[in-house]
Amino acid sequence: MARMLARRDLEPTLRRRLDGLRLAVVGHVEWAEFLRVPHLPTSGEIVHVTDRWEAPAGGGAVTAVQLARLAGHATLFTALGDDELGHRAADELTRLGLDVRASFRRGQPQRRVIVHVEPAGERTITVIGDRMGPRRRDRLGWLDLELDAAYVTAGDVGAIRAARRARVLTATARGLATLREAHVPLDALVRSHLDVDERFTEGDLTPPPDLVVATERAVGGRWTARDGRQGRYEPVKPPGPVRDTYGCGDAFAGGLTAGLAAGLDVEAALDLAARCGAWVAASDGPYGR
Repeated sequence: MARMLARRDLEPTLRRRLDGLRLAVVGHVEWAEFLRVPHLPTSGEIVHVTDRWEAPAGGGAVTAVQLARLAGHATLFTALGDDELGHRAADELTRLGLDVRASFRRGQPQRRVIVHVEPAGERTITVIGDRMGPRRRDRLGWLDLELDAAYVTAGDVGAIRAARRARVLTATARGLATLREAHVPLDALVRSHLDVDERFTEGDLTPPPDLVVATERAVGGRWTARDGRQGRYEPVKPPGPVRDTYGCGDAFAGGLTAGLAAGLDVEAALDLAARCGAWVAASDGPYGR
């Protein structure tokens, strides 16, 4: 079974540049239940699940694990529900190689998602609960964010400003409102060109990001730099048949963040990112099973 792209899969020169980088994610976690179905049910229809598995996922978790696979270690600053699933998520993410810095929210259940996976790998997601991000007042060791790179998916203004202590800061456009309020410079903003919740236009952030990457799933994507340069990046063929596209964009963001932290130019960092996303597409769930 395929798995996330890891250091051992890379060329020796790139592996040396990534080795030992200090990387982190400030973001959210979702407990995901994956259901493989022959097709999405229509109104009133009953479909039978052919396979089922669970994993701690969400943009923060998946990106952090991808960073750990590339650099050998990564830290996740997050908030979790103070219930069985929240504590289980922390334990399993630790086993996946993360230093989990979590604030457990008393009285709040862990956010969950149900992911329907069709035979061609397309995923449809149902979300249960609110997104939880860390707060600056949470005692998570924020001074440790003097890192090579950090990626933000969720958190309050104080958490995002703490993340800016990293040499490279990247973020998802899903947190645009909080990023706007935080008023911090971004080295890169990642968005989906096909997702209405990740729209971004010039002037949405001040100062503007140095790099904006718009992913277009199987056909690659486009990028625009603050200095006026722009271009496209090509998709990468997965190492096996496409099984599940959940987490591909998050792994892509991890590869881009690690590549920029390693000093790669835009094209090389995007190539690494595309490889990370492609490898996830060939696995069951974002990490493989």
